[in-house]
Amino acid sequence: MARKPTELQVIDTADGVIPDNLSIELNEITQHRLAIMEQFGEGLPYERARIVHEARFYMAQSAEAMLEAGKRLVILKENEAHGDFIEIVESQLGLHERAAQRMMKASLKYMSPKLESKATTLSALGKSKLFELMTEDDEELAELAEGSTIAGMTLDDIDRMSVRELRKALRESKEDLAASRKLNAEKSQEINELKETQFRTVDPDGVIQKWIHDFGEEHEKFLRTFISTVPFFFQKLEDDYNNRGINHMGLMAGLLHDIEREIASVRAQFDIPELNTPDTSWNDGPSEEDENFQMPELKTTTRSLEVSDDN
Repeated sequence: MARKPTELQVIDTADGVIPDNLSIELNEITQHRLAIMEQFGEGLPYERARIVHEARFYMAQSAEAMLEAGKRLVILKENEAHGDFIEIVESQLGLHERAAQRMMKASLKYMSPKLESKATTLSALGKSKLFELMTEDDEELAELAEGSTIAGMTLDDIDRMSVRELRKALRESKEDLAASRKLNAEKSQEINELKETQFRTVDPDGVIQKWIHDFGEEHEKFLRTFISTVPFFFQKLEDDYNNRGINHMGLMAGLLHDIEREIASVRAQFDIPELNTPDTSWNDGPSEEDENFQMPELKTTTRSLEVSDDN
C-alpha cells in the first residue's frame, strides 16, 4: 500500500538538467496518482483539507461510509509523503496507522470493479465483518451478495453471527479445505505410485494378449455378426426388386462403399499393407490344363553319349 521511499537526486540548478531516470520515475508517480484520482476522486482535483474533512466525516458513519473514508485515505496516501500521511492519519483523523491500512485495503477490495456494485449489499454486514471477509475471493463475495454462499454460509447467516463466530467459521472452512486438498494430493500420489508399481510388475506380453483376447471376444465378434447380416439385408432388397421392380442397387453399392472407406481409413492411419490373397487353386484338384499336360521328349546330347562310351 505504502509508496516506497525513493533516493533523492541532486539537480544542478545552474543548468536545470533533470536526470533521465528521475524524469521517468516522476512521470510514473504522476500517472499512478492520476489513476487513483480517476478511480476514487469523483472527478475533483486533489485538495488535502477537503480530503481530510471527508475522511473524518465518513469514519463516523456506517460500513459503507467506512469504505468511502478508505478511498480518501488511499488518495492521501498517493499524494502525500509518507511522514505527512502518518501525521494526518494520527493527528488529524485520530487513527492508528494499522487501522488506516485496514480501511484502505477494505476500500481497494470492496470498491474494485468486481465488487463495487455489491458494496452496498455487503456493507449491511457492518465494518468488522467486512474486515473478516477481506481475505475471501472477489468472485465468491460477489456470489454471496447475489444469494449464494461462502464457506457454507448465506448473507443472512453471516448477518446473524457475531464477528467471533464468523471468524471461527471462516478459519474452520479454510482448514477443512486445506485438509481436503492435502488428502486429495496424497490419494493422487498413492494412485500414481500404484500405477507405476503395476506397470513395473505386470508382464507386457500378458497385457497385450489380454487386449487381443478382449477385442476378439467383443468387437471382432460384433463386426463379424454385422458383416454376416449384410447379405441377408441385400437379399431382402433383391426380393423387393423382383417383386415390385424397385432397384436398390444404389443403396447397396453405397453401403459397401462406406464400409470399404472406413476400412481404407484405418489402413491408411496405421500404414497397414494390403494382404495379397494366396493362390489356393492347387488345392481344388488338377485343372484341365494339368490333365492335358505331356512330358516333353528328352533328347540325348553328344556329350552324354561320349561319356557313356567311355564307361
